[in-house]
Amino acid sequence: MKLVVIESPFAGNVERNLRYARAAMADALHRGEAPFPSHALYTQPGVLDDGKPEERALGIAAGLAWGAKADLVAVYTDLGSSSGMMYGTEAAYERGACVEYRTIPGWGSICGTKKSSFGEHSPIARLGRCSNCCAPDEEI
Repeated sequence: MKLVVIESPFAGNVERNLRYARAAMADALHRGEAPFPSHALYTQPGVLDDGKPEERALGIAAGLAWGAKADLVAVYTDLGSSSGMMYGTEAAYERGACVEYRTIPGWGSICGTKKSSFGEHSPIARLGRCSNCCAPDEEI
């Protein structure tokens, strides 16, 4: 099995984003991979508090340490890209890791104004906003 770091959003709509991280793990497992989503594990109650800068930094450092051993970094993009995802992806490129961008069927957000899928409107770093109309996205 390939060791795969999962990059997906955490901040913002945390409940939805954790559901998405679980879907990303399931997707990777069904590809025959061993996924590791540090952001979904280290932020569990009683582990680290992502709202405290020193604990967030500790979680990022631990995730990057695991990432250095990974065969692949899988960046799941259906919900956009957060600053943490971009940081992890840049670190992967810097160390020469293989980076693959993925989507999960059924997870494309809906543009709040035009009711179009992100096939027409691309997500932006500000999670939950359409890059064309800046309207808030609705959960599906």
